[in-house]
Amino acid sequence: MALIADILLIAGTLAAGFYCLVLSRRLRQFTDLERGVGGAVAVLSAQVDDMTRALERARSAAGVSAESLEATTARAEGVTQRLEILLAAMHDLPEPAAAVPPDPASAPASAPRMVWRRPRGAPLADSADPVLAAAPFRRSAAPEAAE
Repeated sequence: MALIADILLIAGTLAAGFYCLVLSRRLRQFTDLERGVGGAVAVLSAQVDDMTRALERARSAAGVSAESLEATTARAEGVTQRLEILLAAMHDLPEPAAAVPPDPASAPASAPRMVWRRPRGAPLADSADPVLAAAPFRRSAAPEAAE
């Protein structure tokens, strides 16, 4: 009976040793940095770092865009105020008398009608303030009306 008990104790010890060996190998594979959970954690950590950098770049770009938008809005408000002043000044001008358009037949044929034209490609304004800037114009004869 003692011999059977010793054989069973040796068999149990061998089974426990084999179980520990298998468990040790699985644990080593589980914590392997390339294939196991350690590798997944390393990859996720790198991705979190990349996303953090991308988020910081997006925040800085949004800040620059917001500053540019604020500057553009302030400039537009200034131009709007000047246009309102110009419109108010236009109301102070006297109304022109009801002018009858001249009869083209009564105009002398020898004198061509002169008009002011902006040359092609000339800028509309030379300065940043389009209200105060004067565009370059040249004097030329008006094209004759097709009859």
